[in-house]
Amino acid sequence: MSENLVKIHEKLQDNVARSVNSYGCQQEVINQINYVKNKGEYKGAKKVLVIGASSSYGLASRITQAFGAGADTIGVSFERPVKDKTMLGTPGWWNNIYFKQEAQKEGLIAKNFLGDAFTHQMKQQVIKYIQTEFGGQIDLLIYSVAAPKRTNPDNPDEVWRSQIKPIGQNVSGYNINLEKNALFYQTIAAASQQEIAATIKVMGGEDWEIWVKELKAAGVLASGFKTILYSYIGSPATYAFYHEGTLGRAKADAEKSAHKIQKHINDIKGQALISVSTAVTTKASVVIPIFPLYCIALYKVMLKKGTHETPIMQKDRLFRDMVYGKKAQIDSHGRLRPDAWELDSDTQKQTVDLMNKITPANFNTDLTAYDTFRKEFLQINGFEVAGIDNTTVNYDEITKLKP
Repeated sequence: MSENLVKIHEKLQDNVARSVNSYGCQQEVINQINYVKNKGEYKGAKKVLVIGASSSYGLASRITQAFGAGADTIGVSFERPVKDKTMLGTPGWWNNIYFKQEAQKEGLIAKNFLGDAFTHQMKQQVIKYIQTEFGGQIDLLIYSVAAPKRTNPDNPDEVWRSQIKPIGQNVSGYNINLEKNALFYQTIAAASQQEIAATIKVMGGEDWEIWVKELKAAGVLASGFKTILYSYIGSPATYAFYHEGTLGRAKADAEKSAHKIQKHINDIKGQALISVSTAVTTKASVVIPIFPLYCIALYKVMLKKGTHETPIMQKDRLFRDMVYGKKAQIDSHGRLRPDAWELDSDTQKQTVDLMNKITPANFNTDLTAYDTFRKEFLQINGFEVAGIDNTTVNYDEITKLKP
């Protein structure tokens, strides 16, 4: 084999991927772009900033804005580059590169900032770029951050770490090990008050508020500016470890932040939105305790109904139909609810009934959508992508690419 060719293969450690196929990531970006293009153009934002832009909901949001609405975009993300032939970067590193390539082919600006979005320094770098090279103002800010930790921007010695735990009780149930293709029984201990507080600091709305305040103070928010943060409520079947757990508490904090932001941007006719998302396969969702079991049941039901969505399908629908369209589904709290398909009463009944039938012996049969769940996870990392070689990449070729 040529020294330039590096052997690759999917490598899982429990539910964490330890390898990447950059060519597969490229094709997945192109596939998402083509999905949006096939839906046609829509009138949306023109200058967009996405915090957490390199994968899943953030990447999908950036793609629909660029290739559906013709927007110039700035993406902020924390990703690892290629280190050597054994460490070929993270999927988000490649997503940033290939998104930029495709956007520039369309004559669109696609600026990538790599680093810690929680810091004041990153915020000031982005503001300076908007002022000097991005037309001076943005009309949409998307906040899509799923982070394991956050360093206090005013005290680098203080670090908050998010925890995915229930509150007030231990929770037990089956989970899936993707590496071993096995179902196992798991008990998650209740979170401490310190863990709850830290999770709110990382996954709540404080940093979203800071971004908006600093952007507005710099005069870079256009009249009619919109900002949106993604939340999740989910099924009562998952409440104990999500909606009523540490992550749910953080999302409730983000909703309070939306009200504070709204007051802060009323004078520029701004709008602060919460969108409650549908369950999808992401790097984060596969490590949420018990959640994968719910997904393989839910997906089976929604695939049969024709309502199952990947991130690009959902975010294109959100912006095309709800944020900038006339088909908004809004609840009594003012939240956008693209998750209505997931929470449809018949869908939920069938999902719960199916969950009760799942055992270690049948979870990976036609009874469930385990194959779909696993394939979607591997595709995040560039594997099992139609038409792409899963065995080698050209090291010299890929390392010449920069985000």
